[in-house]
Amino acid sequence: MSDKDDHLVERKLHGEEIFKGKLLHAFRDTALLPDGSTATREYIVHPGAVVVIPLLDDGRVLLERQFRYPMGRVMIEFPAGKLDVQGEDRLACARRELLEETGYTAREWAHAGELHPVISYSTEFIDIWFARGLSDGGKRSLDHGEFLDVFTATPQELLDLCRDGKVTDAKTLSCALWLQNVLSGAWKLDWRS
Repeated sequence: MSDKDDHLVERKLHGEEIFKGKLLHAFRDTALLPDGSTATREYIVHPGAVVVIPLLDDGRVLLERQFRYPMGRVMIEFPAGKLDVQGEDRLACARRELLEETGYTAREWAHAGELHPVISYSTEFIDIWFARGLSDGGKRSLDHGEFLDVFTATPQELLDLCRDGKVTDAKTLSCALWLQNVLSGAWKLDWRS
């Protein structure tokens, strides 16, 4: 942060751990606001995650359908998953998640960017990766309790799903924006083997 943002910065005075589970680690802090008053801030600390935009040689992308318990419905998403440990190599995580969830490996990878899906109450970041030169190993290795279907769509079909409100997942909507701009040539990627 630069000094020009100082009038916006909130400073932690003290905090407490509220809950620590397998996925969620919640805190409640008292923060000093820029005007000198205080406020309570509750938030989740998250180790981070990756999302993969897998590009098939014929131009289609791989997507997933997965029931998401908090939403109470099946969601359409790009393959994704959280880092196993804080500081895990993000590309290694992307490779693992693509293989585990879809059975595919990729010959080339490109880092696109990072997104913060819920900035109001979580430290979560999601690294965005493109994968191409896909090979189907045919064997998925889903986590215990994980059930999902893999399917393909053209980029236009994906955009139509987004437009029609059938894709509402924030990371997948962000990835659709990335995909559209990469395919149009507006945004460049640095591919590596």
